[in-house]
Amino acid sequence: MQIRVGNGYDIHQLVAGRRLILGGVEISHDRGLLGHSDADALTHAIMDAMLGALSLGDIGHYFPPSDPQWQDADSQVLLARVYQLVQQQQWQIANLDTVVVAEKPKLKPYILQMRDRLAATLGISPEQIGIKATTNEKLDAIGREEAIAAYAVALLVKPS
Repeated sequence: MQIRVGNGYDIHQLVAGRRLILGGVEISHDRGLLGHSDADALTHAIMDAMLGALSLGDIGHYFPPSDPQWQDADSQVLLARVYQLVQQQQWQIANLDTVVVAEKPKLKPYILQMRDRLAATLGISPEQIGIKATTNEKLDAIGREEAIAAYAVALLVKPS
């Protein structure tokens, strides 16, 4: 069996007037993430991790912010497209491990829902997805509640 590991990272600014979407789930908060699509930093980090594992570039290559067709796009749709690229090369997800860094809101009540939504989009078991949430202990832009970031690691496998 062949294996590949990729990592991904994304950060978006928190602003008024936007919905907060993480892992395909709308989170109750007074601000949302600013971006060309729905700015789902968790899903974007997962996509970059999968693409990186196979040396396929990053999400900006496939869904450039300069392209109006991706304006306010649902990142779950983009995630499904990225996973199609992975599967076309006969790779499968063994597991995903992620961390969301946000001072507020508290994400613990949403983690299982995010995991289920991502698993449904990818057609994998929720047990193949780890999602952790942490804060930056009031340090930097995330600690000042100006942004939310996400990290992801994807382990892909391909039968020999």
